[in-house]
Formats: sequence, structure tokens, C-alpha cells
Amino acid sequence: MVRVSLGANKYGKAENRVVRIVRDTPRHEIVDLSVSSQLRSAALADSYLTGDNSKVVATDTQKNTVFAFAKAHGIPSPEEFLLTLSRHFTTEFDWIDGGLWQAEQYEWERILVDGQPHDHSFVRSGRGTRLASVQVEGGATHVTGGVKDLVVLKSTGSEFAGFPRDRYTTLVETDDRIMATSVTGRWRFLPDAVEAGIDYNGLYAEVTAVLLSTFATVHSLALQQTLFAMGAAAIEARPEIAEVRFAMPNKHHFVYDLSPFGLENPNEVFFAADRPYGLIEGTVVREGVDAAPDAWLDLPTFV
Repeated sequence: MVRVSLGANKYGKAENRVVRIVRDTPRHEIVDLSVSSQLRSAALADSYLTGDNSKVVATDTQKNTVFAFAKAHGIPSPEEFLLTLSRHFTTEFDWIDGGLWQAEQYEWERILVDGQPHDHSFVRSGRGTRLASVQVEGGATHVTGGVKDLVVLKSTGSEFAGFPRDRYTTLVETDDRIMATSVTGRWRFLPDAVEAGIDYNGLYAEVTAVLLSTFATVHSLALQQTLFAMGAAAIEARPEIAEVRFAMPNKHHFVYDLSPFGLENPNEVFFAADRPYGLIEGTVVREGVDAAPDAWLDLPTFV
């Protein structure tokens, strides 16, 4: 007879799209989030094993709480909003001892009218999507911030050479290439910094600016080198950050062969290939900090 048991599990309501308008003055503010709430508890096992729902906080309840809290507590930052949700669910329902709360934030900019920012009209900006997560596991709370879909390109200042060759190697070494990637980065905050309070919005703006300036200014011998330099720069810029994890897919640009048409092509016309692509991942850690594997539990895969 085959015997089975219940493994790790969580449940909740995913991708609650919350748009909060602050309209206390004629100049409105907008916060646009996609929020996911998922709960964990040993007490939930019977819902899987026997269909007993007596400990199941309905996913609809979780959804309603997200929207109610957007009004009652506001959204000072995605991280603070998720912390508020996590504290609510783990205290309101005493059998809920953990969970994962995630948010993506979509940025809006004010529309310019006669050169002036309009008070209540906005246009979506297209430079990356902000990420936040709060993880409650084993009695500890872990907070991460981050960014995804931060697409960057440098048209020179990048090389790739010195790699081993065998009979299957066809790639030509280069000392001048386009380097492009879509950065996904998440940074974990030190627990003491979270307890003391963090200006999450200001930190996000500073860290993303540091990531971009480092990408631009480091003469790159490989995307791996650039990844490490970006993570190191973020950690040096903000003492609240314990570690930064990255996933960076190459957005390959290949010089197009124009010789059949009698044309030279000195790195001016490229074919942009979407797949297959190199996928570079890595973690940069502040020396001396404790590891926190639970902070990354069930988050999108990183090394």
C-alpha cells in the first residue's frame, strides 16, 4: 500500500490589484499595487486531509482585508503595508503562525500640462516594477525590497573574452559589444533596521539609482562582474541591506552580417535575439551578517 503525507503548503488570494488615491488636497497622489497574501499553519492540515475548513481564513477574507487596510492604514510604502497585513493575520487568528505577503508596485508620473505637473492626471512610467515581500516563518519576520523588469543596455564598455574553448565553441571573443539585460534584484533588510524603521521609499529610489549608475560606469568584462559590482554598490550605499540577490538574463544583440550587400557594419546594426539567452544569477552578501534562508522561502527562484 502506498503511503503519503502532506508536505509544505500555504494558501491565499493572489494579485489583488489595489489602487489607492490620496485626495486630501487638490493635488492627488496615487499608489498602484498588486498584493498577494498567503497563510501558513500546522492547524490547516485538516483542510487538506479531511476538508475541515474550521481554521481556513477564506481567501475572500484575505482579499477584503487588503482593500480595507488600504483605506484604514494607507500605503506609506509596499513594505510597511505588507508588514501591517502580516501582523494582522498572525494576531487576529492565533493559529496562523506564518505566511508570505508580496507586492508589486506600478509607477505613475504626473502628466505635464504647459510644462507643469498636473494635480490629478497621470501616465504610467516604464522603468522597472518595484517588489516587496514580508515573510513570517519560525517566529521571525523577514522583509525584502526589490525591482524587476529593469531593462538596461550599454552600447559599448563591455567585453567578453578569455573563456575556454572546445570543439563545440563557436562564440567569437569580443572587446566591444552591446550588453543588455533585464534586472531582477531583491535586497533583504537587516532585522534590526526593520525594527528601528526604514524609509523604504527613499531607499528604493537610492538603490535603483545606484544600480543604474554602476551598470553604466563599470567597464564590464562579463555580466557576472557587473552583477557583483551592482550588488556591492547597493550594500555600500545603504547600511540597512544585508544581501542582494539578482537574476539577469542576457538580452543578446548580435552584429548583423551586411557583407552580402556590400556594406560594412562596425558595431552599428544588430539583431536583437529574445531566446535562447544566458541567465546569470548571483548573491552579494554584507560580510558578517547572519544567513536568513527563510526570507527567500517560496519567493521566485534565486540562487
